[in-house]
Amino acid sequence: MHIEKVYAVPQNVKAILQISCYDCHSNNTRYPWYSRIQPGAWYMAGHIKEGKEELNFSDFGTYSTRKQRNKFRAMSNQIRDGKMPLSSYTLIHRNAVLTQEEKQVLMKWFDAMADSLK
Repeated sequence: MHIEKVYAVPQNVKAILQISCYDCHSNNTRYPWYSRIQPGAWYMAGHIKEGKEELNFSDFGTYSTRKQRNKFRAMSNQIRDGKMPLSSYTLIHRNAVLTQEEKQVLMKWFDAMADSLK
């Protein structure tokens, strides 16, 4: 079950997630034209597969409460540490680069969600 069906995701958070996260971390990947050209297609498919295995917003509601809490904390930390979104993704998808304000919005919501699941 998608995270948006389980939690009331604020519109500003939802918009950021759609642009910067969902391509690799949901079942709603938008495949660009170059995704059909090898060897880039293999590379991209591998990254998306890994991303969904680590975190899939489309399946978030199926995670245990403990796993959800840990994922919220991990997402906040990954953003805080500048590890997400991946630089290899933002190199091509410039609109996915998070501003400081967007980072704060996501971290604040992720932290609040993690704290609510104690």
